[in-house]
Amino acid sequence: MAELESTVINTNVKQVKGCPLQNTHPVFPNQVLKCHHRREHTTAQNCSGLNCSCLGFSRSGCPRAAGHLVPVKSTQFPKDPNTALVIAVTTRAIFNLEEEHKLYLEKGKEEYTRHQQANQDKPLPPGTAFAFIQAVQYVNKKILESNPEERDLFDILVLSNNSPESGVRIINSAKHYGLEISKFCFVSDEDSTQYLKSHGVKLFLSADRTDVCNALRRGTFSPPSHAPSTPLRVVFDGDAVLFSDETDQIFQEQGLEGAVQYEQAMEAVPIGEGPLKAFAMHLGKMRKKFGQERSPIRTYLVTARSGRDMGIRAIKTLREWGLPIDEAFFMDGAPKGPILAQIQPHIFFDDGLHNIQGAQNVGVPSAWVPSCC
Repeated sequence: MAELESTVINTNVKQVKGCPLQNTHPVFPNQVLKCHHRREHTTAQNCSGLNCSCLGFSRSGCPRAAGHLVPVKSTQFPKDPNTALVIAVTTRAIFNLEEEHKLYLEKGKEEYTRHQQANQDKPLPPGTAFAFIQAVQYVNKKILESNPEERDLFDILVLSNNSPESGVRIINSAKHYGLEISKFCFVSDEDSTQYLKSHGVKLFLSADRTDVCNALRRGTFSPPSHAPSTPLRVVFDGDAVLFSDETDQIFQEQGLEGAVQYEQAMEAVPIGEGPLKAFAMHLGKMRKKFGQERSPIRTYLVTARSGRDMGIRAIKTLREWGLPIDEAFFMDGAPKGPILAQIQPHIFFDDGLHNIQGAQNVGVPSAWVPSCC
């Protein structure tokens, strides 16, 4: 077998605990925080856990600074897939999911999904790869401090073998710890490593030996040149296709920051219906006639949305609609062509002509959904 371009590491080792509070909060020296008076404050000690006993703040003139500080939302820019060093990490490597994994093995996927939904606002404890991801984030910070235009950065991809329904807790946990991660792939399949090559992954971190072996075997993998006959694979874009274009309109008028603020404010409100929603619901109805494992239909969501800032509302909308999606990819603005080449759908729906062209470049049948007619 040809030598791998990627590096695969099994992270199934004990975490070195240098701080008794390490499992309850990340360490970020001099983190900028903002209070409800819109005053900015800076942590005086190396700790960002708001309930941590060692936390101290410089009040900067605010009389209530100590009692109501919240982190300032950082503005993230999409990484350049042509220059970034892409690192894929499984959810079980970055977070401690051993109890949840045991539940999955003993009681099955449905009980596991119910558990994750019931605990979606409860942050998962750090896993063995957590400190490594923090260090990578720190390196990116230092690089950008030196040269704000630098695009040769680390790019983190979180990979999960579970359904998008289980993904809200994963995204919430990453946000809780201040991890600058925007790309999440939730794959309802036993082997999620099939997507490593299409993401240009150079380093893969996993706590599962099977994942590691599958990744190694895929070192010389090439996607098929045509879509398989079965099952039916249908890929939907999100905004202006499956969902309405309400957030796109905000983006056009107020830019990315305005769109992110809108999504966060509307997180509990389902997104409006898009032109392909009825078709997707029909597929979902047909799909429910079969068990998930033997269904002849597989549906995918491939959206330019950031999983960190805009992913939760999309997942909650699908839940509200009762629309099952087998796999969801929040691309954070990255090109969709490589993922589509791996999925090899029978058809791909998108409202962006540049995405249609990208799909055609990799031989994927596609249909343009015009947003204005």
